[in-house]
Amino acid sequence: MNADKKIAVIIINWRKYDFTLNCIDSVLKSSYKNFKIILIDNESQNRFSDEVNKSDKIHIIKNEKNEGFARANNQGIKYSIKNGFDYVLLLNNDTLIKNDLIDSLIQQSSTLNQKIIQPLILNYDGSKIWNAGGTINNFFGTFQTLNKGKSFKNFKSDKNLIEWFTGCCVLIKLEIFNHVGYFDERFFAYYEDVDYSIRLKKMGYCIALMTDTYLQHYESASSKSNNKSKGNLSPYVHYLNIRNHILLLKKHSKSFNLIGVVIYQLIKILSYLAYFLVRFRFNKFKMVLNGFIDAINFKK
Repeated sequence: MNADKKIAVIIINWRKYDFTLNCIDSVLKSSYKNFKIILIDNESQNRFSDEVNKSDKIHIIKNEKNEGFARANNQGIKYSIKNGFDYVLLLNNDTLIKNDLIDSLIQQSSTLNQKIIQPLILNYDGSKIWNAGGTINNFFGTFQTLNKGKSFKNFKSDKNLIEWFTGCCVLIKLEIFNHVGYFDERFFAYYEDVDYSIRLKKMGYCIALMTDTYLQHYESASSKSNNKSKGNLSPYVHYLNIRNHILLLKKHSKSFNLIGVVIYQLIKILSYLAYFLVRFRFNKFKMVLNGFIDAINFKK
């Protein structure tokens, strides 16, 4: 029976305790009950209430520093394997899930024998699509998000399978990690989900999309800068964006066209540099350069 399947819901917190508590609350209201939340508290400030700390539905792993998205998820996955769970649901802390989400994912996985499923993800007010799966452009080495910004009302998708999943929310059968391995911790954050998707595809796995239910997502809550005059995203996010995109392309170089990749990356990086220079955002200008240099020096 589907209800026999043990689900580990892995949520990573980094300073955003208010978002995380709301996310936890939405999971606890799930119609599916055979789950446990594995809460990874990066750079832990011990700000969770006694109710959370003592809940038998929540296991907390506290990290003294910010270990990043890839390593923190790996910590949760390894705990889940050790403790006999059947699936992990990777879930961003800045999300709210529909109460039937886990039920629907497990039902689809069991009925169609699908081992990796991403659900439909909406923006925070539920009016528009944030992510309905992703496609890969192998000539330019770019990764597109399907239907982003489209109205959710009357939305219908003709996609059953996608080329990459977002780590914002994805259900993965735990046996997958024994075959494919864990997230590449060198990415720290950003593009580790695309990297894992490519690795899955190379090993013969399909990534499914489910649109029968959904969750709502407040985009990049942990990455936003506190200084709005200098832009929404922190300089380090821009560093990771540049570095990890190139790192990914180098790691999977046989999957992409060299000429197209070089053309796109030159346009992308020069555009970033010009924008930050014109806006006098010299720290971000420097971080983009550093990201490019570190990516070039990276060895596969």
